[in-house]
Amino acid sequence: MLEKSLSLPALSRSKDMTTQEYIYLRLRKAILLGLIAPGKPITIRGLAEVLETSPTPIREALRRLSTEHALQMLPNRRIVVPQMTPDRFKELIMLRIALEEHAAHSALPFVSNRLVDKLTALDDQIDKAVVDEDRDQLITLNQLFHKSIYTANPDQVVMPMIESIWLQLGPFTRIAARNVKELYVVDYHKEILDALRTRDEQKLIAAVTDDIQGGVGHLHADALERILG
Repeated sequence: MLEKSLSLPALSRSKDMTTQEYIYLRLRKAILLGLIAPGKPITIRGLAEVLETSPTPIREALRRLSTEHALQMLPNRRIVVPQMTPDRFKELIMLRIALEEHAAHSALPFVSNRLVDKLTALDDQIDKAVVDEDRDQLITLNQLFHKSIYTANPDQVVMPMIESIWLQLGPFTRIAARNVKELYVVDYHKEILDALRTRDEQKLIAAVTDDIQGGVGHLHADALERILG
């Protein structure tokens, strides 16, 4: 069964966190990290055995993930990470660029020097993850880097939509991380940081777009072949 071989990432659990929330966050992280391939079945019973819990909190966690389009409920009641096609992949990349350009533009007036310093330190950790070839850390820190920028805007409402796309692109983000040394000839995070420091809106939007296109957006049909072939 898939669940027996599935590596769910570790996650600290606070005392007030419910079982459903804990399971949801662990499964969500596994999808974000690309640890579950598209089309592979996930069963409530199998997860209940692995996680040593009842089916009820697992069922609710899976329902939440399906509303975020991270999972798909098939007519035969199987639960899977949705399959990908070249056209769907292209659409997700275009949507990611549009939403993140908007998020960066809206956040810029709220970006402080202190936040830029924090992002610079975070980018140093990302550079180390690249050198260490630590894909899980690289993906996690990269998403935190972008999220920290976009959520600088206290009135933003776009982050859930962006994270939904990150979830759907999870397997391909992992492939991009595997090939990060070849894909990132230019470190676009450095360009993003420069744009934030100088409050250069056009440079920021261009750098965010280049970062997406130069990473997961660079994979296109080749990624489909490698992950589904």
